[in-house]
Amino acid sequence: MAVYSMTGYATLQSGVAQGEVPGAPSLGIEIRAVNSRFLDLTFKLSEELRSTEPAVRELLTKALRRGKLEIRAWVEGRSDHHLRQPTTSELQRLISIQDAVRAWLPTAAPLSVADTIALASRPANLAITGLQEAMLELSAKAIDALKESRAREGGRLAAMLVGHTRQLRELAQTASPMIPRLVEQQRLRFMERWNEALGASTAPSDSQAAQDRALSEATAFAIRIDVAEELTRLSSHLEEIERLLAQGGELGKRLDFLIQELHREANTLGSKSSSLELTRVSVDMKVLIEQMREQVQNLE
Repeated sequence: MAVYSMTGYATLQSGVAQGEVPGAPSLGIEIRAVNSRFLDLTFKLSEELRSTEPAVRELLTKALRRGKLEIRAWVEGRSDHHLRQPTTSELQRLISIQDAVRAWLPTAAPLSVADTIALASRPANLAITGLQEAMLELSAKAIDALKESRAREGGRLAAMLVGHTRQLRELAQTASPMIPRLVEQQRLRFMERWNEALGASTAPSDSQAAQDRALSEATAFAIRIDVAEELTRLSSHLEEIERLLAQGGELGKRLDFLIQELHREANTLGSKSSSLELTRVSVDMKVLIEQMREQVQNLE
């Protein structure tokens, strides 16, 4: 199953009626999508298409789960934009309608030439029931195109996330052998301090006590800086992220939770750090995890 981004774009245009009838109107639709916690739909439809909003909304809610979408749709003439000369019957009908309106509204302005041409050129088949069917058919195609766009973007994001998980594993492998070295270095420091404190004393009992105390301090230090559990949990979270990405589907919210857990482990790793090298590893991890967070927020 594909991984879908919430970012996408689709635009389509087609004739309302079947066949290429000269002067017949065409439908156009444009869908823009960005990330959002929920499914947020905004419609900007021309007057002739407002009645189709509930049906288009239903199509979108069935096909998508998250994202902020702006849907624009319009009706327009064919691309040649040639003006059509009104027929005599059309002019007579417009005059009749104008007389009826002015009988009730004497102050109403008479029709201008532009008004007459616009009204006469308006395609009669805009009122047919086929308009809604054509709009729904075009909307379904636009939704499919949008999903394809979101799938392409989702694939790119998934590849980037997998790359980041590999880098985090490399950093974890770098951090793991640092702990034994740090413990040994600290044990040697404790031994040096106790030897300095003992000064010139060479009594066997004093020397043994210093060694025991140094070992005890080194053990406490090792426990305090041990990050084995953090690294194990971090590896487990990375495996789950990779599994979800391979599985696909709606995984944005689950990945967002796992990113929070990764950030917690990286923070703990930094707080237990007792060397500049380990601190740098923690910082590098946080940078990668923050980049992953930004990318995950775009996944459906």
